Formats: sequence, C-alpha cells, structure tokens
Amino acid sequence: MTAAEYAAGVRGADRTILGRAFTLVESRKPADRAVAEELLQLLSRDSNHNAVRLGVTGAPGVGKSTFIEALGKRLIAQGHRVAVLAVDPSSEISGGSILGDKTRMPELSRSAQALVRPSPSGGALGGVHNRTREAILLCEAAGFDIVIVETVGVGQSETQVASMTDCFLVLIGPGAGDHLQGIKRGVIELADALVVTKADGDSASLAENTRQEFAHALELLHADRDGWQPRVLTCSSLEDQGIAETWATVAEHREFLLSNNRLAERRRQQRLRWFHEVVDALLRERFLTDPTTAARLESLAAQVLRGELTPSAAAQAALSATSQA
Repeated sequence: MTAAEYAAGVRGADRTILGRAFTLVESRKPADRAVAEELLQLLSRDSNHNAVRLGVTGAPGVGKSTFIEALGKRLIAQGHRVAVLAVDPSSEISGGSILGDKTRMPELSRSAQALVRPSPSGGALGGVHNRTREAILLCEAAGFDIVIVETVGVGQSETQVASMTDCFLVLIGPGAGDHLQGIKRGVIELADALVVTKADGDSASLAENTRQEFAHALELLHADRDGWQPRVLTCSSLEDQGIAETWATVAEHREFLLSNNRLAERRRQQRLRWFHEVVDALLRERFLTDPTTAARLESLAAQVLRGELTPSAAAQAALSATSQA
C-alpha cells in the first residue's frame, strides 16, 4: 500500500488498515520507515488536534487497566470515541511481553467506539513504546477524540508520557502514603492529578487517609505549575465511584490549559520533544549500524571486558574516532 492509501484508510477509521498503519510506523525496516514518514506527514495536516491526550501511570497492581476501562466506558456513553495505547514491559531476557491489556479491558476492547492497542515497550525508557507519539497521531487522524496512554508503571524514567500528553494522571494504591518516601518525586511533581484507587469496602477509609497524606505532600512540594494546583482524588473502578469526578478534573485541567494558550504551547513543546527524540534515535541508529564504527566498538568492548579501558574512556574513544572519520 502507498502512503496515500494508508492515509485514506486511517481517515476512514478502517480497523484493518489502522492496524497495519500501527505496524508500519513501529517497523524498523528502511522501506517501511520511508512510507511511514510520508504517511505521518499526510496525516499531521488533518488529524484531530483538539483530541484529549491523557497519560495514566501507576505502580503494577494499582488497577490502571480497570480504571481505564471504567473511564472509557463512561466516556463512550457520553458520545466519545476512545483509543487506549497500552504499553507492556518487554522482557530483558526474551524481548517478549505479555500484552494482556485486551484481556484486562474486555468490554472496552469489544466496543465499536473504542480501540485498545497494546504494544511492547521494546526496552524504551519512559514507560512508553518508542513510537507512541506516532500512534497518537494515527488515533487522532482516525477520529478518536480521546487518546489514553497507559504506561508500564512508576519508576525512575516513567515520566516521558507527561511530555506527550495534555493531562497526566498518577494512580496510587491505598496505603501508599506509608511509603511516600519511596515514590519518585519527579513523577508526583509532573502529575496534574493523583487518584487513589480501590476506594471501596475495607479499603475505603485507608484510601481516604492516603488521599489526605498525598494532598499534604503536594502542598510541601511547591512545584511551579503555572497556577494549576494538582488535585488528589479517590475512586473505585469496580463500583464506578469517583470516575466521573476524575474526568471532571481532567476537563477542568483542559479548560485551564485552553486559557492563555497554555494548551497550544504544550502541544508545541510536545512536537519539539518529538523532534529531539527522533534525532537522538537516528544518530544512535546510524552510529551503531556503520560497519567501521561497529568494528571499532567491538574492539573497544573487548578492551573494557579485559579491564584495559573504563567504559567512559572507551565511549570517548569511539566518539573521537567517529568525528575524525
């Protein structure tokens, strides 16, 4: 298929072609990359730039998929079309991943007004696939007006999703306040809202206590958010409690961004970050695939293994050889 044929199918929300387009933009084959870039250029002119880009992160087991399904079902009932880009961690040993989000979101996966696209992280940092930005563009061009990006979990580098979405939700389990020091400060500072999950049954009072602890912690952070005060909420995805309030907070945050062109500025910064990431990836790819460089790296790696060079000295030597070439 040509890029124009792909574009027509994506604009027409053809599920088969959209699925192939996802595979195309994730491909590392040079021929596929050329078609993918042409496709993205075609779609960037007419995709739904008014779509809501929502990032959702949280530690494994906090209930991200259950929360997203409950939120997605509510949004669909309101007339929205919802796309979920769910990223599962890839194994460092086999390179594979479970990709179980369709299993964890069964009702949303079956809805004609929803799309659940699981992708392996592929070893990419930041809790997202290295082609997540391209996938967002495809979803918007296909007419989805809400795109939810679910990350693999909270960690040192699980903040990249904040740079590609308009609103960033961090989900927290009941009792997490007892381990507040262990939660990455950078993640909390980037959050536009914190949501304490599983606020039902015997965990309801614990969830409320956790909410209060994090609300107090946010007051102490004093992070500059351009006037936005992050909200701390509780919810029960199983009982559909607090889901409407969470979406109301997302809508309130969007209105905040729309004032004084904050949303437009955030989108400009997203495009700039995307550009820098692509440049970094291309430089790394060309550096590692050059035959001369590859041979040089193998030699330097052997010296590192023998203890003749430190890793930093070997890296400097590799870069120096490349610049001289």
